[in-house]
Amino acid sequence: MQLILGGKLEKVEPIANHGEESVSTSLTYATWRKQEGWKPLKIVDAEGVNFVDSSGKKYLDLSSQLMCSNLGHKNMNIIRAIKNQAEKIAYIAPGFNTEVREELSSSLKTILPSNLNKYFFATSGTEANEAAVKIIRMYKRKEGKTKIISAYNSYHGSTGSSIQVTGDFRRIEIDDVQHSPGFLHIPQPYCYRCPFGLKYPTCNVACADYVEYVIRNEGHVGGIILEPVTGTNGVIVPPKEYLPRVSEIARDNDVVFVADEVMTGFGRTGDWFAVNHWKVKPDIITTAKGISGAYMPLSLTATDRRISEYFDENYFAHGHTYEAHPMTLAAGVAAIEEYKRLDIMKKVTGMAPHFASRLEEIKERHNSVGDVRHIGLFGAVELVKDREKKTPFNSYEEKVAGKPLMTDLVAKKAMQDGVYISTWVTNLMIAPPLIISQEDLDRGFDALDAALSIADKEVR
Repeated sequence: MQLILGGKLEKVEPIANHGEESVSTSLTYATWRKQEGWKPLKIVDAEGVNFVDSSGKKYLDLSSQLMCSNLGHKNMNIIRAIKNQAEKIAYIAPGFNTEVREELSSSLKTILPSNLNKYFFATSGTEANEAAVKIIRMYKRKEGKTKIISAYNSYHGSTGSSIQVTGDFRRIEIDDVQHSPGFLHIPQPYCYRCPFGLKYPTCNVACADYVEYVIRNEGHVGGIILEPVTGTNGVIVPPKEYLPRVSEIARDNDVVFVADEVMTGFGRTGDWFAVNHWKVKPDIITTAKGISGAYMPLSLTATDRRISEYFDENYFAHGHTYEAHPMTLAAGVAAIEEYKRLDIMKKVTGMAPHFASRLEEIKERHNSVGDVRHIGLFGAVELVKDREKKTPFNSYEEKVAGKPLMTDLVAKKAMQDGVYISTWVTNLMIAPPLIISQEDLDRGFDALDAALSIADKEVR
């Protein structure tokens, strides 16, 4: 077996039969699935836009793993920063200050919307959103405004409050054991499947007006949390009027507006944060994943001055042992430096038209593709078995039941051809590392193009 640091990936000798049960798979849980039958590939190396399994087979990473490896694998500048921090201060309690905490805070100040001035560091997007919900409720409790609005078909995390603001079936699955009051859900700006049965632009973005209707009729609403571009549930890019209108509604009704940029932050859409495309300044931004390029678990909850000044005189009842962990912060500092050094925003913006055209070609070529959506290097392919009726191949209920999904069959074929594509129920997620070349991007799209023939055969 040969593993490389800093060199090119080469074939490695098998160390186990991939796809078979091992000690780790028998003793650890697989997430968001039934446990029986889980036999994952064993990965032994990764570099750039590729990773290698234990048989020596190399795969192109067309989804940045879980849409988080924005800077690819084995970036030596980030690795060195983590090593240097480990040799200096590996851990110190969050009640102390550190040089790296100051460095990351200063770096973030240069890229975040200018109204955000105070930061809470944790280790996951779930924790970032959990913090946001708690901050809203602490900030608004004297007014009695503790209800939180979020969207159906959204995902914000898996813990107490973050799963409640989640709007997809994962919340429903735990409602009987973890349901909490005070969480409301609204339709998304999902033009392909408009819940109001309208068409853009003649709809006048009724989904945004509905937000105000809920706030005024529900009462006691303290906050609204939205993904600027829906991530896991299909890269739903809103009409250009949507986020500015929702932000205005939140401001007019004294409701805290949270932008969940866990997946869309740090260059994924062609800007540091997706809200910048619509010139929106939320009261809170939550982000993770790309903040460290996934080299260390790090997340951020950033608040505006009104909120931060409130806690100058009021108790901030939140915290973690690994809050502001020095090694995670070091990865964040180095990652931001790499985004700037590699001019990632310009690269993504430059490649976005080609990315979009390839997705649109996929839609034209395959009758199993109902819709494609894209912004920057963030895209989704939604599969249907009946284009006219927009009938999906599979349902959320079938996902929970562990039945074979068409998206998984397509992704399996792509994997056989050496390309990894993440899936979620009816959508194939196309979100490559932001360092990808056009040649590698085309290779990934070619594999997807070929794999979709499986779905085409099953279209009515």
